[in-house]
This record gives sequence, structure tokens and C-alpha cells, in this order.
Amino acid sequence: MERARIARQPAHLLLASEFGSATLHEKGSGEYDPSFVITKLGAKVNRVVAAGLLERLELRETANGSTLYQGQLRDPTGLHYFSVGDYNSEIMRELSHQWVERLEDGEPLLVMMTAKTRWYQTDEGAVYTSLRPEEACVVSREVYANWLLDACQSTMERMNNFTTSLEVEPTMDAFARVGLPTDLLVARNHYGEVDLEPFKLNLMQALDIAEGRLEAATTPPPMMSLPTGDEGDATSSESGGALGELLLQAIAHLDQGEGVDFDTILKNAVARGHVREAAESVLDELLESGQLDEPRFGWFRVASGE
Repeated sequence: MERARIARQPAHLLLASEFGSATLHEKGSGEYDPSFVITKLGAKVNRVVAAGLLERLELRETANGSTLYQGQLRDPTGLHYFSVGDYNSEIMRELSHQWVERLEDGEPLLVMMTAKTRWYQTDEGAVYTSLRPEEACVVSREVYANWLLDACQSTMERMNNFTTSLEVEPTMDAFARVGLPTDLLVARNHYGEVDLEPFKLNLMQALDIAEGRLEAATTPPPMMSLPTGDEGDATSSESGGALGELLLQAIAHLDQGEGVDFDTILKNAVARGHVREAAESVLDELLESGQLDEPRFGWFRVASGE
């Protein structure tokens, strides 16, 4: 008996923060049924279109002697982790080889990829998501900006659906009556209460970049430099207060009870067009002035004032 053809799943535009925070996995009972990752906002994805700055790509040898490229793709909200191995097409492996060489030469690469989603759980219970690229290419800043706008629009639609769902009885029939996707109900049952504030902040950052601050997204942080001369002094004195307010606001929004890690704070500042080194300096000043606490090394939270 001929096996029924499995339909190719559509690819969803997904920002890194939403995909990376997902812990719910779903797979059908059949041998050839597709598997899905379901996000906190109710996106049920088997394939995604991701884009961002290619931040790292390294060739590694696995335990069985095969080779594997492992990389990180950064958008304004976080990192997508991906891998390209012997299971990928020859074109994808050749592209990966070329990109490694270009990264070693210091060339910033904006990459867009269509990829299958992967989900796995460690023996300790930790859940991780990653991507397995099917197709990929280097894109222009304009194409990347348009992708950001489209990805933000998709995210906002899911956030609006989530907000609407809070006023609806949590049943399949009730969701269907008001036109809400049932995958959102599955997500709500799994994740419970979801704080939308980090998603809102991520959207602000992504829209800032899409609307004209692409330099922050296309320049790797180590390549950024501090302003020099009189201009640098003026910038430091005039914008230090604003940068401090931005850092305090970001930490307050992102803190889930344990503080916010150093890299996330700086990434938020860079996404808003600030220089990484300046953000580090202001972060130290906020800590010394008592406006921030450091509950454990490298993690910060707004001081309670007690």
C-alpha cells in the first residue's frame, strides 16, 4: 500500500525570542507525521523563516566522525541556534563553508534562512530549540528590514490574539466561536500565565532597527567603537542619563524574579542604537549608585530601595 504523501508545512516568520522561549513539542502518532514547536504566543511551527546577523559559525567533528557546522543567527530579540550537517544538501554545506571563511575575514553577513524546527530535552529536563536550515542566502539590509517588519506584524497578531483569549472561556468551542486558533489554547494550558512585557520590548527594539537603525543590527558588537574627541564627550554627558533610564526600564521589564543577565542588557542597549562600551560603563555607574543590585555575578535587577 502506497504511503500517503505528507504535505509540506508552511514556514512562519518568527523572532528569536519567541522561538527560543518555547518548551512545548507536539508530534503525531504516525511514523511520518511532522513534529511541531508551539510557542508561548500560540505559533505552531514545523518550519520557520529566520533572519539576522550571522554571529558565529564553526565546523565541528561529531562523536561518530562526521562533520557539523554549528552557528548563531542574531536578530534584535535574541539568538537562533542552527546546525548544518551531512543530512543537509550539498548546497547548504558549501554555503556554510563559504560563510566560515567570510566571517574569519571579518565580513558582517546578514542571512535569511528557511529551516525546520528542532526541539530536544536533556536528561536533566532542560528544553532547547534549534533550526536545521533547508535553504539560506545572504540578504541586503533593505530585505532584512522588510523581514523584520513582517515578523513584527506576525508577532503582534499573535499577541493580540493572546490578549483576546484572556477574556474567553478556555475551551475549544469558545475559542472557535471568536475565531481564535486552538493552538493558542494548547499553549495557554502548557505555559500558564505569560508576561507579554518582554515581547513588547522586543518588538520595540526590532521596529526601531527596521525603521532606520540597521547599523545596530548589522555591526557585530566587538567591531563597534566609542566616539572620540569633543563629539564623544558631548555624547557622554548629554545621553548618559537617557541611556541609564533605558537600561533601568529594560531590566525592570525583562526581570522574571532572578534578575537579567549582562549580555541581554547590553544587547537591548545596542539594539536601540547605543554603543556597547557606553552601556557597560553606565551599567557600572547604576550599580555603584545603588540603583541596581547584582544578586549573583553577571545578573542585575532594579534595587528595591529598602
